[in-house]
Amino acid sequence: MPRVFRPVDIEQEEKELRKDYFDRHSPHIICSDEVQKGEKFKVKVKVGEEYSHPDDFDHYITYVQLWNRETFIAQAVFSPGSLGNKPNHVEVDFYIVAPEVSMNLSAMCNCIKHGLWMSDPKTVKVI
Repeated sequence: MPRVFRPVDIEQEEKELRKDYFDRHSPHIICSDEVQKGEKFKVKVKVGEEYSHPDDFDHYITYVQLWNRETFIAQAVFSPGSLGNKPNHVEVDFYIVAPEVSMNLSAMCNCIKHGLWMSDPKTVKVI
């Protein structure tokens, strides 16, 4: 099992010193808090908020995954240079159908240089 990084695992004072490092690697889930059962809805995953991630041959985001609890839902795969070889935010829009029960979504992304990173969970109520 690979080591999964999350900014909450680091002490607060070190987190402030390394804010850009954590921000540029952390995926964030953006979607509605409430969706209709059986309806398709959009889930955006964005890597980083304030700081952009490099897009170099030896330092780039290789993939972004979307999970519902322990169930793998979707994945987008990237090649070096797919963001124009310039620092940028990786953004992926997934369109999924809401199941009959509420969801607890999380996203994971892999940096080829700094490993696997996981988002905070996002609860989505299905009505």
